[in-house]
Amino acid sequence: MWWRILIIFLAFVLLGAHFMRFGQTLISAAFILAPLLLLIRHVAITRTLQLVLILSAIFVWGLSGLDYVQMRISMDAPWLRLAIIMSAVTLFTLLASFCCQGVQRLRQARR
Repeated sequence: MWWRILIIFLAFVLLGAHFMRFGQTLISAAFILAPLLLLIRHVAITRTLQLVLILSAIFVWGLSGLDYVQMRISMDAPWLRLAIIMSAVTLFTLLASFCCQGVQRLRQARR
């Protein structure tokens, strides 16, 4: 179970680093501290974290990746590696949201 929590933590830290890059420290701190909510063993909290990860994969990584790739294409710069990296980050965030489901399932089995 520890590896699932580690993946969730890394996904949120990655999102926090993305927002820190643009100087949005409050949002960055919220993303970095969000995995601490896993210490509270409640279904609604785990589901909320899962929903945040899914929405972040779509609206943060998906839209940012699309913007960055379009910018590279318009500048006639190499863009394929960037597209692969952004796709990998999006898939990692979706994997983390899937891990939230596994954490919840293991918690219910231990009751």
